[in-house]
Amino acid sequence: MHDTIQWDAALINRYDQAGPRYTSYPTAMQFHGEIGQFDLLHALRDSRKAQRPLSLYVHVPFCANICYYCACNKVITKDRGRAQAYLEQLNAEMQLIGHHLDGQQRVEQLHLGGGTPTFLSHTELRQLMAHLREHFHLLDDDSGDYSIEIDPREADWSTMGLLRELGFNRVSLGVQDLDPAVQRAINRLQSLEETRAIVEAARTLQFRSVNIDLIYGLPLQTAENFARTVDQVIALQPDRLSLFNYAHLPERFMPQRRINTSDLPTPAVKLAMLQASIEQLTAAGYRYIGMDHFALPDDELASAQEDGTLQRNFQGYTTHGHCDLIGLGVSAISQIGDLYSQNSSDLSNYQHSLGNGQLATQRGLHCTGEDRLRRAVIQQLICHFQLSFADIETRFSIDFRKHFAANWPALQQMARDGLIELSDQGITVKPAGRLLVRALCMVFDQYLCEQSRPRFSRVI
Repeated sequence: MHDTIQWDAALINRYDQAGPRYTSYPTAMQFHGEIGQFDLLHALRDSRKAQRPLSLYVHVPFCANICYYCACNKVITKDRGRAQAYLEQLNAEMQLIGHHLDGQQRVEQLHLGGGTPTFLSHTELRQLMAHLREHFHLLDDDSGDYSIEIDPREADWSTMGLLRELGFNRVSLGVQDLDPAVQRAINRLQSLEETRAIVEAARTLQFRSVNIDLIYGLPLQTAENFARTVDQVIALQPDRLSLFNYAHLPERFMPQRRINTSDLPTPAVKLAMLQASIEQLTAAGYRYIGMDHFALPDDELASAQEDGTLQRNFQGYTTHGHCDLIGLGVSAISQIGDLYSQNSSDLSNYQHSLGNGQLATQRGLHCTGEDRLRRAVIQQLICHFQLSFADIETRFSIDFRKHFAANWPALQQMARDGLIELSDQGITVKPAGRLLVRALCMVFDQYLCEQSRPRFSRVI
């Protein structure tokens, strides 16, 4: 399971294509407008009857400054006063949703994302957590996984102390790159000292886990200067590290139009950066979890992958895939049983709906039996790099080879190319194929077509 990733340039060139990241299957591309608040309320009632534990995601869209690379749903504003009206609508949403749940359904996982959650003042953060505790059964014994995304430029020791007091025990820091020239090109000036101060605060205050996000492929990056960034981040010893491929899609994301295309590294340089980063992280003892994510061997993600319980959802790799995921806030996505639902991505529409006493559910889908089958296949491959045909056949009452007969030639080709081992018993992703597991998952995606692929980032 933990073999070193084998770098195979020929294989990467052959399978480096645009495709989904599979935080869900079917992907959000398949969501449609026939799903509304009553579908969500019905799913919540089912969750209550089944007494399933919960995972909450809260989206805080505000940022004080624009980062040119960003593709998140955000609102850029210097007006901190805008947060209060948003928190009032969030509270209304919590009240509507909490009414259909049971107070005994434990919130095992909580994540505040954005935007910049620390855009909120200390008073507003206290208010938000008080509302969450009022409407949901949050744990008070520090046993839950309660995490928050932090911009080190928007936080200090007192902020970290407050977050720990409020129950957070995991933090994720946006860094992206530490080279000053790159930072100027993406409009995100953030010193190593600012980042180190937050990491040190997290350690001192006994946060359980620190994650750091990096991006390769940004303007003015070179193999040399990005290697320095990776070394500096390794020296901070985060428990987890995410290494994302920058997808330049200025036709979809307006802030990216401020990036000079001629400053972007070539595909060859991007590959060199990725290869060097993997070698640096492996030498430092990090394990490749999959899909851009690395973790130290004693991290819970690494342990979950080892014992076969790792899963993947809209929050990425998780040890809480058994929970019903409830998304709160503008653009937030819920996954409750076989329902996916997403709130409006427009802030004014979101606030208007909640102001009228209605949930802001705008689109989503109900998973079919075929969706559940293919989701299980993709989950196994993307989380564990292997798949037992017998397990799938028993669970879904199918003959795997017959059911996926149309996909078999593609699987055989991948086996011939050295990406996978294909046997009568199952599929094993080889060390040379692990970086390309998305390409393997795409074989089982019945919705994927050539017309949709330009909307996705490339595998590498």
